[in-house]
Amino acid sequence: MAHLFLFGCFALLGAAASLAARAGYRGQVCDRFAGYEVPAAVRSDPALRKRADDLVAFWCTGAAVLGFAPLVPLGSVLLSGGGASVSTWGLVALAAYALVVVTVGGYPFEKIKQLADSAAR
Repeated sequence: MAHLFLFGCFALLGAAASLAARAGYRGQVCDRFAGYEVPAAVRSDPALRKRADDLVAFWCTGAAVLGFAPLVPLGSVLLSGGGASVSTWGLVALAAYALVVVTVGGYPFEKIKQLADSAAR
């Protein structure tokens, strides 16, 4: 049962990062309705808009790849019948790995805030 839960969590992480990367590739990060909430200084400057789209596309693609990677071993355990159990250290390692995935996916949004601060100077 733990394998199924972990599979679902990493599938959701990968899907969320994929959707964010899609917005970056389409140039919709600064769009109020289709994208994300970004500072007005970034929305108004075309160069900063392009930089924000590129940041989200690159980093969220990386987060999606990292999020989908554990699905291979977890899926193979699920398909083999799921007889194996996850140790406590395995759960700790997967939680730390999930934290890395979330950090990589959140990095461009923090960087966009810094872009706005540098544009205001």
